[in-house]
Amino acid sequence: MEYVEPIRNIKQIESVKRILKTNGIRDFLLFLMGINIGLRISDILKLKVGDVRNKDYIEITEQKTGKYKRFPITKSFKSVLEDFIIDKSDNEWLFSSQRGNKPITRIQAYRIISKACSKAGIHERIGTHTLRKTFGYHFYNKTKDIALLQCIFNHSAPSVTLRYIGINQDIIDSSLHSFCL
Repeated sequence: MEYVEPIRNIKQIESVKRILKTNGIRDFLLFLMGINIGLRISDILKLKVGDVRNKDYIEITEQKTGKYKRFPITKSFKSVLEDFIIDKSDNEWLFSSQRGNKPITRIQAYRIISKACSKAGIHERIGTHTLRKTFGYHFYNKTKDIALLQCIFNHSAPSVTLRYIGINQDIIDSSLHSFCL
């Protein structure tokens, strides 16, 4: 598995949002949810309309860990979500495929994200996990609360979380760039 990076630059995030809006609301919502709640893509893709309609929280059992998680439906994507599901039935997949009654695949989600990031001029290693890492990176930079982020991500130690979101590498790079004997 290839290691992917978060999108660190806010202007690049905004550019990806603009690009995805032109693709359609589904792809835009996928990106918004990924960067604003930090769920794994496998958990996002398993959501049905009934899991989010008239709710303040998304409640899931994580596919990878088997643990119960509850994430707020934040104002950052709530109105887009409500507009998107207004004419959908509760048993429809939130991110439905155009090929039958199933959700889009992880591969299709990767294509959507990768293509938009490429158009936005992002050349770092991008993947579906970029969304979760982007959430983590910006959450940490805003709050500096590594313990809470560790809890959100179900990581075993703060060092794992810092490495996961690329903060350790940022600190190393910064320190080495300014190092001089």
